[in-house]
Amino acid sequence: MIPPNARPVAAPAPWAESYFSIGVTGTNGKTSTVWMIAAALRAAGLPALRISTLGVALGDEPMHRGKRYADFLAVLASAAERGCRHAVIETTSLALAQGYARRWRFDLGVFTNLSVDHFGSHGSWEHYLAAKAQLFMQLGPGRSAVLNAADPHALFLDQAIPGDVLRRWFAAPGRGPRLCPADLEAAAIELGPTGTRVQLIPSPAADALGGSLSTRMVGEVFAENALAAALAGLAAGLPGEAVARGIADCPVVPGRFEVIDHGADRATVAVDYAHSPDALKHTCATARRLAGAAQVIVVFGAGGGSTADKLREMGEAVGAGADLAIVTSDNPRDDDPATIAAALTTSIGQSASARWEIELDRGRAIERAIAHAKAGDVVVVAGKGHELGQVTRGRSAPFSDVEAVRRGLGLTCS
Repeated sequence: MIPPNARPVAAPAPWAESYFSIGVTGTNGKTSTVWMIAAALRAAGLPALRISTLGVALGDEPMHRGKRYADFLAVLASAAERGCRHAVIETTSLALAQGYARRWRFDLGVFTNLSVDHFGSHGSWEHYLAAKAQLFMQLGPGRSAVLNAADPHALFLDQAIPGDVLRRWFAAPGRGPRLCPADLEAAAIELGPTGTRVQLIPSPAADALGGSLSTRMVGEVFAENALAAALAGLAAGLPGEAVARGIADCPVVPGRFEVIDHGADRATVAVDYAHSPDALKHTCATARRLAGAAQVIVVFGAGGGSTADKLREMGEAVGAGADLAIVTSDNPRDDDPATIAAALTTSIGQSASARWEIELDRGRAIERAIAHAKAGDVVVVAGKGHELGQVTRGRSAPFSDVEAVRRGLGLTCS
């Protein structure tokens, strides 16, 4: 049974009293932001439990976690026994809608962004946003909410958050114009195949961080995630030097614009988890910045159960951002892959720039994209990222985009 709506949320056990928990929610960027915050804590000398869709780890050590709330508490208790007092937790809208933030006390909440993905699970964007808001509505007096000043949905969250919670705002130009004053804002973002550098607009927070941030992750969206993570680290009381160093040292999250190969004499080839219109838009923008005048080739599909609006917007995002789209199967589940592909190509076809092909066999689609690519081109295989299976008609067959790319490049698979 969910406890009554009380602030702050009571600790579920004596061992949980001393935990400082940071929750990260939003449509895109949750996992990367969680990893960066955990890296900042580690750089500050604080053991941190990292809980995300890619698993659970205490430092570098993976920990087992089941799917029940009791399993969640068990892993936190186990980490506490080993001296851990900080947890960084990816909080999904479905978990929040089920009362997650009223069972476990969060001390700091981070909102990355909100877009159309997962609306179908909640019935409307209002219910989707309301689910995200649960994380912030339960924060105790004097705690902090880190919000995206360039996302209009954050302004709705601001109205719902209790007045005694501190607001801290970040902004990156790739999201859109800043809608309110920001504590931490990007002045310029530099991209390369090995990482991203963010020059900061002068402010107390920027000064504490040394005026810039660097990450090994590639893309403006990761610059935005770095801003969110850095502001969260400062709000948690970490030294700015440790925050900047931790974010710079944080490894690339598997499948998040993970560059498999690059060089002056060949194409850059990356695997990315982008599977929503917003994520595809930003992924294509990253590829375009890396490619310049060269060609951007995107391999993508859509999961079964996607709404007509989502399919249309996904096709439009790739159609506007790529030179060549190779439409393939993603996780079709119970839908017909050819029907999904037809819906995607209809909206791509309305673009004035992108050409498109259909190859429903995902492995052959990846091979075809690599065969099309020349030196300087950028190939992005989007949609599945770190996943190791492809779900069709209730069955999951082994499949890895990373391994398929490595085979296509003639590299040894790990």
